[in-house]
Amino acid sequence: MGLSNNIIINVYSVVILMLIFFHALKSTEKNLLQQKLFVSMLLVTVFLLITDILSRFDGRPGTTYAAANQVGNFIIFLLSPVLPSLWLLYVQSQVKHDTIRIKRWLYIIPAINVINLVAVVLSQFLGWLYYIGADNIYHRGPLFWIPVLMTIVLAVSSFVLTAVNYKNIEKKYFRSLMFFPIPPIVCVILQLSFYGVSLMLNGAALSLLIIFISIQNQKMNTDYLTGAYNRKGLDIYLRQRIDASTENKTFSAILLDLDKFKAINDTFGHNIGDCVLVSSVRLLKTCLSSNDFIARFGGDEFYIILNISSIDELEAAVRKITDCLAAYNDKRIAPFKLSASMGYAVYNYHSRQNAAEFLQQVDALMYANKISSRKNDNYGKIVVG
Repeated sequence: MGLSNNIIINVYSVVILMLIFFHALKSTEKNLLQQKLFVSMLLVTVFLLITDILSRFDGRPGTTYAAANQVGNFIIFLLSPVLPSLWLLYVQSQVKHDTIRIKRWLYIIPAINVINLVAVVLSQFLGWLYYIGADNIYHRGPLFWIPVLMTIVLAVSSFVLTAVNYKNIEKKYFRSLMFFPIPPIVCVILQLSFYGVSLMLNGAALSLLIIFISIQNQKMNTDYLTGAYNRKGLDIYLRQRIDASTENKTFSAILLDLDKFKAINDTFGHNIGDCVLVSSVRLLKTCLSSNDFIARFGGDEFYIILNISSIDELEAAVRKITDCLAAYNDKRIAPFKLSASMGYAVYNYHSRQNAAEFLQQVDALMYANKISSRKNDNYGKIVVG
């Protein structure tokens, strides 16, 4: 690939990534670990793309071309494992949403980068990975494959980590996480097959763009506080499920309303109330399938859409939620007990109800359950409408 072509495609990639970067700076989630890792990947990729241009200044020995070529190739090889390392940490943060497991990787990833550092420094004298001849022409060294292998291993590790933890990853992120390593790996294979072709960083830029588009689209339909879908997301998803329903395959919905939530807010403050909402969503995710859809409808009301077509299975799911709430209360994590009123129903394909009519039906069942619970002062009991 010629210098001019390299400059054009790299500058184009840099412009796209910088637009994403400035948009990310406006995010209200910029202090979250996942967002920090994403921004770090953007900046590292931009820096490497600019450096990659310098590494293309072959020929014309005795000029500034030689210095640019030396500096460019040194930095490219030195930082080659950094981007896939950041991606691996990003995937781990999506899988478990905690820093403890991420810290475990912090023992392995630095070791890989230190080994690479030693190899790159020694290559300046021994030509292991690469060397630049007296004519200022770049040549691959006999151990050129080592940094390439490190990059592939880290990228494949993130791919495998995503695949084996598909149950722990929110469905809305799974496909994007699976796709991310593919363009860079394909570009690395092209780079190995065709000497002079270097598109790995451009492939990474494409992957970051896909991740950004996916994340931003999901944020539009996501409740900021709880991470569940919002009402807009619910409306879109529910219409899709109704359109996809058949006589033999339909779905179910649960409307869950937290009991005495206003009293919790008034007694303990709105900060505690917010924590209750966040904890409730986390609790629901632990006792439901990763394919189940959870949306915050408003206030302390949550809709759950399940891939269930029978009332018996639906009632079992409701009992499981009740058991999860009871187990949470037994741990005495909070100075109050969580309970909920629920209305639920299987969507009747023959009813031809639209989304609003079906939600109204489930809402009426939930309200009947809440009235019954108030009369009996028994928040754990579920009444079938």
